[in-house]
Amino acid sequence: MSLSQLVDSKTHLIPGKLKVSELFFEVPLDYSNESKGSIRIFARSVIKYENPAAKPTEEEIRKSSQKPWFVYLQGGPGFGCRPPQDAPITNVVLNKGYQMLYIDQRGTGLSNPISAGTLALQGDAQRQADYLKHFRADNIVRDCEAIRKILTADYPEELKKWSVFGQSFGGFCVLTYLSFHHQGLREVFTSGGLAPVGHPPDRVYRATYQKVIERNRAYYEKFPEDVAVIQGLAIHISAKNGLKMPSGGTLTVRMFLTMGINFGFHGGLDMVHDIVLRMSSDLDQFSFVTKPTLKAVEDMVSMDNNVIYAILHESIYCQGKASEWAADRVGKTLSEYKWLTSRPRSPTSIISEPLFFSGEMIYPFMFETSPELHAIYPAAKLLAAYADWPPLYDEWQLARNEVPRLCCHVRR
Repeated sequence: MSLSQLVDSKTHLIPGKLKVSELFFEVPLDYSNESKGSIRIFARSVIKYENPAAKPTEEEIRKSSQKPWFVYLQGGPGFGCRPPQDAPITNVVLNKGYQMLYIDQRGTGLSNPISAGTLALQGDAQRQADYLKHFRADNIVRDCEAIRKILTADYPEELKKWSVFGQSFGGFCVLTYLSFHHQGLREVFTSGGLAPVGHPPDRVYRATYQKVIERNRAYYEKFPEDVAVIQGLAIHISAKNGLKMPSGGTLTVRMFLTMGINFGFHGGLDMVHDIVLRMSSDLDQFSFVTKPTLKAVEDMVSMDNNVIYAILHESIYCQGKASEWAADRVGKTLSEYKWLTSRPRSPTSIISEPLFFSGEMIYPFMFETSPELHAIYPAAKLLAAYADWPPLYDEWQLARNEVPRLCCHVRR
């Protein structure tokens, strides 16, 4: 008997003529061994609120409550979904005649959220690492299938399949879905999330670094004055042995240079420049970086509130192979990222060339500068060395896919 079940549901009317239901499900932690217990998965369903003048017939009520499902899978890994009324895609989808479901993937949002505190409940580092092995795309997709079967139990056969939209990492999950549970899918959509199927982490990061280097060159072409400004900020941070962050962490030069994670967003170059400008302005006026500015920097670089992103990021590329801190290893082979192996101590040590920001990479030093991440560093090291990751994709099945699929990718 499956542990999967709907355990709670409450419905509210939301401005914008939306009817939102807050749904809590119980699903197995480990689908291959349900004796390990269950976890909670949270989702919000949303439909248009309708109040017709004439009383609807039973058939009209049935059709209204059994519209085809459209599921949204958030990017990440490690991030929950926004409330439906705050997501631009909601009304677009509802206007097409669907009802929509936003699922907080396991370990995110309200779905058994992972933090240093909740991980500590599992015991020592090995138990924490073993627990985290169940929070990848393979089990996220199994959760989706369990929820689909619950929500469509009384639906006619032609409506039991659903449509899935995957944004960024959500697109990786879509490929896993197509690999192992395609029978539950009517159609799929991906945006910015085409997984590098069959490629190991090292190859992924070699390609990713080249793209980030391009974005750095675009940044300095747009803001040439920032070459000297960023060097000066690095010298200041180094001279102070790091800057104390509002939440207790330390902003080192290397952490400062991880702001390039924003280069992948629309307007990301401008976002980074704004922070650089604020820090420089603070130093010019007060000879120190003010707390509001440090908070803005922290919001850009901290993983404290989304630790899955830090601890499981490289595992999304792993099938039968350990990541062994791939981003760190590959970066240290590149001349543009000398700062990964050395720390600027004086103006002469960095003034000769621009400092390049990193991108969507996770490094061991991140776990040394954050109290939250430091607490789970032992588990992170175990996961980085773990090689027995199960498959995330079935290339044979993907090559024979018959589920309609639409991909949207933005070129910069």
